[in-house]
Amino acid sequence: MLKIDMHTHIMPKYLPDWEKKFGYEGFIKLDHHKSGWARMIQGDKFFREINHNCWDPEVRINEYNKFNTQVQVVCTIPVLFAYFAKAKDGLEVAEFLNDDLVALVNKYPKKYIGLGTLPMQSPELAVKELHRIKKMGLKGIQIGSNINNKNLSESEFFPIWEACEKLDLSVLVHPWNMMGKEDMESYWLPWLVGMPAETSRAMCSMIFGGVFEKFPNLRVNFCHASGSFLSTLGRIEHGFNCRPDLVAVDNNFNPRKYCGHFWVDCITHDEVMLEYVLKMQGSKRVTLGSDYPFPLGDLEIGEFINNMGLPQSEVEDIFCNSTLEWLNISKEDYL
Repeated sequence: MLKIDMHTHIMPKYLPDWEKKFGYEGFIKLDHHKSGWARMIQGDKFFREINHNCWDPEVRINEYNKFNTQVQVVCTIPVLFAYFAKAKDGLEVAEFLNDDLVALVNKYPKKYIGLGTLPMQSPELAVKELHRIKKMGLKGIQIGSNINNKNLSESEFFPIWEACEKLDLSVLVHPWNMMGKEDMESYWLPWLVGMPAETSRAMCSMIFGGVFEKFPNLRVNFCHASGSFLSTLGRIEHGFNCRPDLVAVDNNFNPRKYCGHFWVDCITHDEVMLEYVLKMQGSKRVTLGSDYPFPLGDLEIGEFINNMGLPQSEVEDIFCNSTLEWLNISKEDYL
């Protein structure tokens, strides 16, 4: 069985000193302080320590092969989005990261599939970059759950969704810039509480904003099994029904209608929750994701799914068929 991990992160081994080049802070720098390890530094603050599985394709292949995985879909680490940057600087960052992804995919065409990044702070430049990455062979994009605190339903982003439809490029929405982060720094709460809420924020915004109605062929996948969206859908639907004057302002369709329209990955860390997600979505709309190589991810790459007693057809949907459909790619190209 082909096994594709569609939610993984990668970055170049070396990054330009964008702070020095552009003249302001916020960009990530890498300090390769010892062999196989680097510190990510943002401004004058330590962000995270990473090792060579964040940038070395051979190390990654050896690691994911242990879990019978043949292919990784790769995209940048959200902290590199640089949405805060001046538009032309954000485009330069995106171009650098996308060029690195293209080189990786071209070198390992059966091992890696690339999702590009965009300067979302400038929809005009983002559309320009969409056309470029399409020509270079990337299969879609990864974007944040909000763009400098703007929801994805804002009309300024419509040209991006329209271009993704026309160019047959898929979208992965990843939580980041978590709401309330400054007020809950303790206990890793931004990652444990903020991230699931951010994904639900993005999903509710796109649903209630009518994005899926305006762009019905847009293929969108939401990380971490929809965050808190599916688990709170009853409340979301009830709000839609009891206060349509507040909720159903731009879209009259019940939010439950959209289950099975979008995709979500399988990262629940919980068999019972995955069973619920499968019930709500159907196996053809649940993809195998790991969030590799980060420890909060499923670094056994869906091994728990093999122990759930699911029908083989559902396992195959999760492990490859749903990702193939989301990205509109052929299984034969990766065997």
